[in-house]
Amino acid sequence: MTKNIIIVVQLIISIMSKTKTYDEINKKIANKECVVVNAEEIIELVSKYGEKKVLDEVDVVTTGTFGPMCSSGIYLNFGHSEPPIKIRKAWLNGIPAYCGLAAVDVYFGATELDKNLNLRYGGAHVIEDLIKGKEIHLKAIGFPTDCYPRKKIDTYISLKTVNQAVMFNPRNCYQNYGVATNSSRKTIYTYMGKLLSNFGNANYSTTGELSPLLNDPYYKTIGIGTRILLGGSQGYVVAEGTQFKSKVPRTINGVPKQSAGSLGVIGNLKNIKPEFIQAVTVPKYGVSLSVGIGVPIPILNKEILKYTLVRNRDIYTTIYDYSVPSRNRPVLGEINYEELRKGSIKINRREVPTRALSNYKKAKKVANSLKNLIQKGQFFLQKPIQNFSLDKSVKPLNIKTLGGKNNDSC
Repeated sequence: MTKNIIIVVQLIISIMSKTKTYDEINKKIANKECVVVNAEEIIELVSKYGEKKVLDEVDVVTTGTFGPMCSSGIYLNFGHSEPPIKIRKAWLNGIPAYCGLAAVDVYFGATELDKNLNLRYGGAHVIEDLIKGKEIHLKAIGFPTDCYPRKKIDTYISLKTVNQAVMFNPRNCYQNYGVATNSSRKTIYTYMGKLLSNFGNANYSTTGELSPLLNDPYYKTIGIGTRILLGGSQGYVVAEGTQFKSKVPRTINGVPKQSAGSLGVIGNLKNIKPEFIQAVTVPKYGVSLSVGIGVPIPILNKEILKYTLVRNRDIYTTIYDYSVPSRNRPVLGEINYEELRKGSIKINRREVPTRALSNYKKAKKVANSLKNLIQKGQFFLQKPIQNFSLDKSVKPLNIKTLGGKNNDSC
């Protein structure tokens, strides 16, 4: 009798702690039997059917984001000319590229500007033109050597003519960026857009409950090696993003209350789709690149399912006063994304209009594009080969004079 009770208890525990594996989910994808929903749909399903049934039935939740991600760029290999050249300086449509690599390799940043600091056309616009199939003017100056005698090049390139064209973005998918507003008496222009005087507006830039790292706040399934949808094409997480931090204040469900993790990502520029990459001009600040990224969350167990049930009302972020040009900007309070998305919030008892720099509609399209690829058996999940640290903080730059004393003046 006792033995039978033990068997029943073990069976109940097994059912209650039911887990799935990456291999099991990928097998379902291969057989086109995988049940996939986006991060909005999973909330509705659990409300209707309950967690247990959804845990049994759903295999993957897809997330998405689309918004300005300044820390983005591409690297290119032009191929060798005859005679060959060792490029010392190069320009693509008049925008400088970084040439401190090999002879005909360059890295090209999205925020780079021409010598006149023209904000109407910068690195992001060149990247967008390349993706659209346009020819780009390449001008280069060589460093003549015995093996690389050529002194200059003036020609045109495209994605069809270069050997490699790879999007490599050191910092994308910020986990819960803060809200920007302005208490001063003058309008200011920032990377968070135009901020009107006297709390005239408040800008934010995260896609809330659709956002990848808000659906996996402790990086249980997102890490180095995770396969993602980058610009509508298959890509990978290759590193923690720059300025990655995980030691931050969090809500009871694990969501950071301020900017936290970020992703370093990579993908083949030749396969990226124009609708998911867009150049952006930020008035009186610079240029940036809006990037569409989708990340699949495998529903391996009950814990991971719970994280994907986060709602906009559960996601709180910090409101900062950007009129103070300091890394220690004044904090004006906290607000959730349900309130932000209504179009106005209260700051110091004032009604302040809100504006999203991110594009929720496009983010949802990214999530649904990833969902469709998985359902068609064209996108498989990759388990991280290394998880991110939960004990990471960010150090500020400590500026010193030659004598070793602090020098914080401009």
